[in-house]
Amino acid sequence: MVFALVALTAAVSASGIAYWLNREAVLTRTQDAALGDFRQEMQNRAAALPAEPTAEELQRTAELMAGSSPGYSVLLVQAGKDDRLLFGAAGPDSFGLADVPQSLQKAVNDRQKTTAANDAEYHMYWQRTKPRGNPYLVGGTRIVGGGLTGYMYKSLAQERDDLNALAWSLTIATGLALLGSALLAQAAARTVLKPVQRLGDAARRLGEGELDHRLEVSGTDELADLSHTFNKTAEALEKKVADMSAREESSRRFVADMSHELRTPLTALTAVAEVLEEEVDDLDPMIAPAVALVVSETRRLNDLVENLMEVTRFDAGTARLVLDDVNVADQVTSCIDARAWLDAVELDAERDIVARLDPRRLDVILANLIGNALKHGGSPVRVSVTVEEEWLVIAVQDNGPGIPEEVLPHVFDRFYKASASRPKSDGSGLGLSIAVENAHIHGGDITAANGPGGGALFTLRLPVDVGRVIAGDVDA
Repeated sequence: MVFALVALTAAVSASGIAYWLNREAVLTRTQDAALGDFRQEMQNRAAALPAEPTAEELQRTAELMAGSSPGYSVLLVQAGKDDRLLFGAAGPDSFGLADVPQSLQKAVNDRQKTTAANDAEYHMYWQRTKPRGNPYLVGGTRIVGGGLTGYMYKSLAQERDDLNALAWSLTIATGLALLGSALLAQAAARTVLKPVQRLGDAARRLGEGELDHRLEVSGTDELADLSHTFNKTAEALEKKVADMSAREESSRRFVADMSHELRTPLTALTAVAEVLEEEVDDLDPMIAPAVALVVSETRRLNDLVENLMEVTRFDAGTARLVLDDVNVADQVTSCIDARAWLDAVELDAERDIVARLDPRRLDVILANLIGNALKHGGSPVRVSVTVEEEWLVIAVQDNGPGIPEEVLPHVFDRFYKASASRPKSDGSGLGLSIAVENAHIHGGDITAANGPGGGALFTLRLPVDVGRVIAGDVDA
């Protein structure tokens, strides 16, 4: 567009100047030729007439002047004895005194004083007019000494047609110049923008994860240097991502192997702890607190290992859903009953809400949310189950002081413990992160906020039909 605008401006300017120069040249040449010939005819023929010529003499002289002229008409005017005007007119155009502008008549008949700078009483004047839309040149002069007055009337139609043809030619030339500039601009832009477009496509593909994509480099210009730089950057990025992925995979494998290896001794420790717990009443009072501590920490360690293995499965992408049609109210009641929370939890749920999801993972989510509310917020914990369009909404609100604003953005972070705001924080710090991962694998989410009446409010949103949502994601 810039090329085209510059070319259009240049072409229009050049064409306008060329038209104006040619117009002035054509009109000036025609005008000078006609006025010069008319002046000569007035000197040779009109000045030779007697002081008081007759109408026949005026007419014959006008015919002689028009016959030898280069295509203009002649009008001779003479005042008679009784102030009656005598006329002689001849030429290709019907020409009368009414066709001469009044301003031109006044200038022609204006007698001037002779001075050193002005040696003639009368001068020749001319004017361009457009009677009835046609261009004409009108000129006039008067014989020195008070003789007759002569006017010439020349059509400029031929010059107008020539100038119109020139204007059309310049217009066509301007159009061709504009077309040529557009083609040239396209060719130039293609050589510049096509490599930039390829670079943009490569950057997009790189952002989409195709780290092995490279640009073909040709030439030695700045774009070639940019392509070289892009390839080097992509190569370094690919290597760095590969190293980070290898380290991450190694870390995940280490955690998984460590958790797996810990399960065997933990099983034995758990069995011993259970035996010790049964015999704690018969033990020495000095030893009983230590045994109780060992039992609680063994269970805590067992929970931590199980949570680590679950997190590892999420990170490795091996976690899978086992979908089933679940009565949500019954599922929540089972979760509460299995953990002996019936006296501390208030449930508000309709009995006919059925959702298609993974019941085991829903139980994990509910156990973490309700257990966290009981541990840190206090009873009674209110659990409400509703359906909003195609979403299952489960809200868990405790009766505690709520969550500080600076803690809210971090409640789902792994190993995060708000010890400054919680009176008791003996968990692993993985419960809520595992809960939100289970929500994500269902295509849902969990949000944390402070309820309007106080207390922490966790809201779980899951699709009513998880299978259809996941199938839609796969198709997309």
